[in-house]
Amino acid sequence: MQAIVARDRTAGISGLSLEDMPYPHMAENDVIVKVHAAAFTPDELEWPGTWTDRAGRDRAPTIPGHEVSGVVAELGFGTTGLAVGQRVFGLTDWARNGTLAEYVAVEARNLSPLSDGVDHVVAAALPMPGLTAWQGLFEHGRLASGQTVLVHGAAGGVGSVAVQLAHEAGAWVIGTGRGGHRDIVLHLGADDFVDLQQDRLEDLGKVDVVFDVLGGEILDRSTQLVRTGGTVVTIAEPPRIEPDGGRAIFFIVEPDRRQLADLEHRLRDGRLQPLVGAVFPLAQAISAFDPRNRGHGKTVIRVAED
Repeated sequence: MQAIVARDRTAGISGLSLEDMPYPHMAENDVIVKVHAAAFTPDELEWPGTWTDRAGRDRAPTIPGHEVSGVVAELGFGTTGLAVGQRVFGLTDWARNGTLAEYVAVEARNLSPLSDGVDHVVAAALPMPGLTAWQGLFEHGRLASGQTVLVHGAAGGVGSVAVQLAHEAGAWVIGTGRGGHRDIVLHLGADDFVDLQQDRLEDLGKVDVVFDVLGGEILDRSTQLVRTGGTVVTIAEPPRIEPDGGRAIFFIVEPDRRQLADLEHRLRDGRLQPLVGAVFPLAQAISAFDPRNRGHGKTVIRVAED
């Protein structure tokens, strides 16, 4: 099969190539997915899991990408809840070969059924941002209706989904970003917008939850905005400052079939729309890793036609 392959962890983008790779090995409780569309995180070539297995052993050469939408091609022993020919989407294991390939082996529990009316490209843009936003807001942030949430990077892949989910949950949503993002963030459902280049965060007053994707000084300053009992949740880095009377949480997203199903229902019904940026065919996927070639939103690799 054709796949994007990384062989040298020090080479970055220049170490990527399009190659023929062996058909994936299917373990117990796995399925083989024929990939129709896939997505990746720009910095995943720097992740330890990209280069080692769960025991810490080197596994280069490696195939990047962890978001997938496609069709079940084979079922492994012990697999339940899915069928050959079924449309699925999901988030794959960090420590195995990924989704920038014609086929990928995935634990069945990491996949959820995908409705016929949902485009594979759109579905592939949802798993990482969707699960990250869901877990950050509701599992770690404990966001509830009537509360106020501050979403940093609200026009980005994760932030844009967080704005939509928080709005639907009945929260008062404040989004942040560059001034040119104001209209899109308000259109997504934010009640207010803060231009991080022009406005003062400190003028906002207190909020119940901060959802951060930026880290650094913005994260440090945001801890001062959390009211007693509130939470700062970040995916950027472990917080250096605890909010007075509140909590500060750093987390890494985890696959979850039930949450994927909830997100898919919203996608199918038009209540949730991930931001899709540039779309590349698999043969040009290496170019997609170059930030100069990525559009606004999630970059998606189209591997096969639906």
